[in-house]
Amino acid sequence: MNYEEVMKLALERGFYFPSCEIYSDAQAGFWEYGPSGVSMKTKFIELWRRELVRRDAMLEIDGSQIMSKSVFEASGHLASFADPIIKCKVCGLNFRADKLIFDITKTEIPESADLADFDRAVSEKNIRCPKCKGEFEKARKFNMMFKVEIGPEAEAAYLRPETCQSIFVDFPRLFKTMRGKLPLGIAQIGKSFRNEISPRQSLLRLREFYQAEIEVFCNPNKLDKLERFSEIENTTIRVWIDDELKAMSCKQAVDSGVLPNKFVAYYLGLLTEFYEKTGIDMTKSRFRKLGEKEKAFYATVAFDFEVQTTIGWLELVACNYRSDYDLTSHANKSREKFEVLDDEQKVLPHVFEISMGIDRSLYTILEHSLRDEKENERIVLSIKPYLAPVHVGVLSLVKKDGLKEKTDEIYMKIKRRYDAFLDHSGAIGRRYRRLDEIGAPFAITIDHQTLQDDTVTLRKRDSMQQDRIKIQDLDTVLLKETAFP
Repeated sequence: MNYEEVMKLALERGFYFPSCEIYSDAQAGFWEYGPSGVSMKTKFIELWRRELVRRDAMLEIDGSQIMSKSVFEASGHLASFADPIIKCKVCGLNFRADKLIFDITKTEIPESADLADFDRAVSEKNIRCPKCKGEFEKARKFNMMFKVEIGPEAEAAYLRPETCQSIFVDFPRLFKTMRGKLPLGIAQIGKSFRNEISPRQSLLRLREFYQAEIEVFCNPNKLDKLERFSEIENTTIRVWIDDELKAMSCKQAVDSGVLPNKFVAYYLGLLTEFYEKTGIDMTKSRFRKLGEKEKAFYATVAFDFEVQTTIGWLELVACNYRSDYDLTSHANKSREKFEVLDDEQKVLPHVFEISMGIDRSLYTILEHSLRDEKENERIVLSIKPYLAPVHVGVLSLVKKDGLKEKTDEIYMKIKRRYDAFLDHSGAIGRRYRRLDEIGAPFAITIDHQTLQDDTVTLRKRDSMQQDRIKIQDLDTVLLKETAFP
């Protein structure tokens, strides 16, 4: 299934839709989750907590979305967090330079390239404004921070462009109060804000978006002394490096020098095992090593976890070895001490970052799970049962002869443990198809036999197999099938 078909599902089945869509001045880049989307997102986050945060004994915080100007002066965002833009001399429209050049010429120029590189491409390829065919001004940098004013004196502050800065500035307190020991992972789920020049494609490029970020603080002298490495050393990862895809175990990746050390390999392995459980087709995934001009300004080594979709390779996670850039910057600006004791030695920790885009991940799961079964005349979202927006539909065959009342009774018994949907109206076949389309792995049908022997029909989404089971066994069957792995 392609992007347009996923969008149709999202709009018609309550996954997501544009914000403020009833008004003409609604701005692009802002989307809202409907009931199906919220349910799926909540389950995705819980899987993330189970497979990464709890598995690695990390701490989780919830930081402020508005932070002081000093934070972003120290982090470098006020000086460096900018995209290249070009403005039409005639109509005044602004375009993101790297995207426009690629769309017109298919020439890729990293967004961090020198401004002269964009000007040269525009000139050599004779690129004109798509709207009016006018010429462009020289390329310039546009800072994507959202500025806000606080209090009657209108003091400057900013909406955070990434959630991790809370983790960095809170690190000394957290390490002390939580009796931290290196390596220590600190995680955060929350919204970030970027004033994108040309947001597009629904959840794929937003101005307000969800991130799941993990910052792992480590002793830089012990990157190959990680005891937990044995847990994932045989996990297969797919690394795109030097224009070649290499599929190998984490141990092989370290031994061959494809990955720099056991520490980085361990977290790429954890990430791989997490995404395998989301239902994404991992044969269409890769960790792509970034070149010098592609890396973020704070990264010394960087890998993007990318997944192939019908609109190309999509970056879902940025994995950056940030060294001591952040802690040193905040220490210098704040005059606070960020060193900690590790084996009785004072050390300024280095940081490895796993910055996950939740919205993009959800889109990719939808695209990889949605299929058109023409032979069965149905659209089915074959999503993992534990991520499904609805676990089970509860349907009465008809609303008379006491079946409605019995159906309501069964629904009341299970609705607090499972995401259940009650449906009394319409042909049973059409009701099954609606449940298939939103990914419900099961449907329970109450019919006249139910009143005689307390059994119901349990239909499975993927196989469409129907089995007769006792009402008293429903909870056991549903719990086994919908529980997290």
